Amino acid sequence: MEEKMYAYKCTACGELHHPKHYVCKNCVNREFEEVPLGGEVTLVTYTKVYNLPEGYMKPYMGFGIVKFTNGLVVTGQLEVENPEIGMKLISTVGVVKEGIGKDHFGFIFKAI
Repeated sequence: MEEKMYAYKCTACGELHHPKHYVCKNCVNREFEEVPLGGEVTLVTYTKVYNLPEGYMKPYMGFGIVKFTNGLVVTGQLEVENPEIGMKLISTVGVVKEGIGKDHFGFIFKAI
């Protein structure tokens, strides 16, 4: 089963939200339509975390803030060896944390 991530577009003013809000932060409308998120993004900034929680078998984990072509800015895992601010990446959705009985999905950014 392929997981997907969505932005939520206000039906009154068109403002995009992620994650989902109950009230539009721009016009206080309460109705939204789902807009699939994916594809090419631009890396805005990034960091590497070396002090990971117990159970992670990696020396570090990369995290990035990216901007979609529609202007929405989100965070996610960065799986790029030598990241550079401004580089183009591809946004995918995958397991970001394995759970007992339930995996947690999120954005994973990879080189094009």
